[in-house]
Amino acid sequence: MEAIQGVSSISAYGAKKDFIQAFEEKLDRYFVCTFNTNICNRWLAFCLNTLGSTIIFVTTILAIQNRDAMSPAVVGLIITYSLSVTDALKWFVRTNSELENKSISIERIDEYCHLKPEAPWDLCNQKLTNDWPQNGIIRFEDYSTRYRDNLDLVLKEINLSIEASEKVGIIGRTGAGKSSITLALFRVVEPVSGTIFIDDIDITKIGLHNLREKLTIIPQDPVLFTGNLRINLDPNNKHSDDEIWKSLEKSYLKTFVSNLSEGLEYNIEEGGANLSAGQRQLVCLARALLKNSKILVLDEATASVDMETDSLIQNTIRTAFADRTVITIAHRINTVLDYDKIVVLENGNIIEVGNPTNLLENQNSRFYLMNKESGLI
Repeated sequence: MEAIQGVSSISAYGAKKDFIQAFEEKLDRYFVCTFNTNICNRWLAFCLNTLGSTIIFVTTILAIQNRDAMSPAVVGLIITYSLSVTDALKWFVRTNSELENKSISIERIDEYCHLKPEAPWDLCNQKLTNDWPQNGIIRFEDYSTRYRDNLDLVLKEINLSIEASEKVGIIGRTGAGKSSITLALFRVVEPVSGTIFIDDIDITKIGLHNLREKLTIIPQDPVLFTGNLRINLDPNNKHSDDEIWKSLEKSYLKTFVSNLSEGLEYNIEEGGANLSAGQRQLVCLARALLKNSKILVLDEATASVDMETDSLIQNTIRTAFADRTVITIAHRINTVLDYDKIVVLENGNIIEVGNPTNLLENQNSRFYLMNKESGLI
């Protein structure tokens, strides 16, 4: 299925022969395994039949030799039961084999039963106003977290303040902990120590649903549902057509949608297969505009789009989200050069925080060196 969906990429890179060869090798391997399985099943059946026939033969010989000591009824009963030995052996072997296979499933089920559950979806003891967060102020205080109990910390004693309507770019090399900031904010991972506050409210004191419905994220891989465009933009059917068209205009999709004969009823295929990568990301941007959250997170949202779409997204962020708090996990450093604050991460630690202009003036700063390596200076 993945090869069928990526057939255009395979053709573009001239990798048809390589994929056909790989497919044929895997197909040969499958047939070898299937053939060996059939051989084993036939050999097992032959052995069981031979053993059963041997038992019947021996039982019959013994019954004939001892015919004077046993009544005909007993001899008939012994031979009758010996005839069912073959089926009993087959049942025993098959059941034992199936039990061994099913034990793996039991181990997996047991593992799921012992998984630590997520935090409560709703908490009644923490009453939030409908317009929370009003300001979008975020504070990390000595925050540390890890993905699992037996793994190293991915964020280590993070202290960071993000003011209302501030635009913050988070940069760093692969594995520095950039996306972990996003996971921590949405409580996909829970803190080992420290706290995150949004408008002075500890996010661990509110339900996951209450928290996540107030935040908006545009991920690197846009999530689109199978259905029409309207459902993808407004899944909960809370907004009017006028509001939807306004969000499409701000996300530079109005012309595209207007030219579609179905308009908002245009059918979106699974994963947005009938849209380009840039269009899929702009649909997610329009969805974020409709949600109108006070806090917007872009997790490398422009990493897989062309420069033109990147520019459109950045223009929308500067205008439509001017009064919103925006956190951008940056893949392209140039997209955050005009932000209010830059945070540089390395190995789960914050090593630099400051205004990009001030950081660029310091030739010893890590931000300056990263710009130099990218050819921006």
